[in-house]
Amino acid sequence: MKKTLIAAALVLPLTLSGCVISVGGEGDYSHHSDWEQKERKNRKAISTLESNTAIEDIKRRFGTPDFSELHQQNNDEISVLFYRTQRREGDGITTKDECTPLVFKNGILIGWGDAAYKNI
Repeated sequence: MKKTLIAAALVLPLTLSGCVISVGGEGDYSHHSDWEQKERKNRKAISTLESNTAIEDIKRRFGTPDFSELHQQNNDEISVLFYRTQRREGDGITTKDECTPLVFKNGILIGWGDAAYKNI
């Protein structure tokens, strides 16, 4: 009996060495759908934006931005929230050039997109 158990313990790992176990069922594509859904959701929400919306309303609607900036311009506070809307590199890292900037003056939305960001 002991010899059989020892033989099985030695042989079993060799017979299983070629097995591959997939966990999650979607293989390599499961993480892609997350960022694709996020981008699609953000693009859809941005397409319905209206100027003069409060920054807190935007944060509640969009969630945490991927990046944010704060600038002082004369006596005004300029806030910029960046939300991912497109993929440039397949490296798994979100960069500002993959985001759409939302520009706020004193907490109120005054514009979005690259042109609005360049104007500040």
